[in-house]
Amino acid sequence: MVHVGFPPARGRGSWQPDAVPIDWKAVDRNAVDPSALDPERCYRVVCARDARFDGWFVGAVTSTGIYCRPSCPARTPRRANMRFYPTAAAAQSAGFRACKRCRPDASPGSPEWDPRGDVVARAMRLIADGVVDRDGVEGLAGRLGYSARQVERLVRAEVGTGPLALARAQRARTARTLIETTDLAFADICFAAGFSSVRQFNATVREVYDLTPGELRVRARRAAPTEVDRVVLRLPVRAPFAASELFGRLARQAVPGL
Repeated sequence: MVHVGFPPARGRGSWQPDAVPIDWKAVDRNAVDPSALDPERCYRVVCARDARFDGWFVGAVTSTGIYCRPSCPARTPRRANMRFYPTAAAAQSAGFRACKRCRPDASPGSPEWDPRGDVVARAMRLIADGVVDRDGVEGLAGRLGYSARQVERLVRAEVGTGPLALARAQRARTARTLIETTDLAFADICFAAGFSSVRQFNATVREVYDLTPGELRVRARRAAPTEVDRVVLRLPVRAPFAASELFGRLARQAVPGL
């Protein structure tokens, strides 16, 4: 049996998640039963609405007959009306129904488990495909099935900025790649990257990179290798990235002469 521990109470909404003395990797949820959950400490987690505890236990409300995730945005029930269970199945066995708002019965990783994250992920893919450049935020919202205001709020809450700023950054990245790796005229790059005018293209590149398009191309050519038998590939990566291990494996598998 595992006893799940939480920090001492410090008032509603003032709990600090980083202070939780739990080694979650050592916890076997299949071995946890309701008696192993400290009700008072679980209730403080519910008051804090910390999504990091979603999936570790559910809180059931006797007055409504439903059970929720710890992070459910609904009004926090009274402590006397709450019971805690380690799994959704345990709560269902006790006669409780799943909350339709927070969907505690959804599978982790499914769209229902993290609706906001799923919407934002789809929005990011559509922005990268140029939907905002072609159809604006209204068009993006229509593709997602939400209003423009809802999309703006969800994206900003998840990534810290709105769809228009993300689309602008995407245009700037595309423009820089084309400037540095092709001989296309700047006017062609401007429209290929999704800008509506050459003036907007020049102003955005200058503001984002503190260099004009011409200066970016000159710098790229100065840094380019002079070997005629060498092919340079630009691969987008995000840290942490095990570059030495990857290149070592590619070198071991390389075919001489190719």
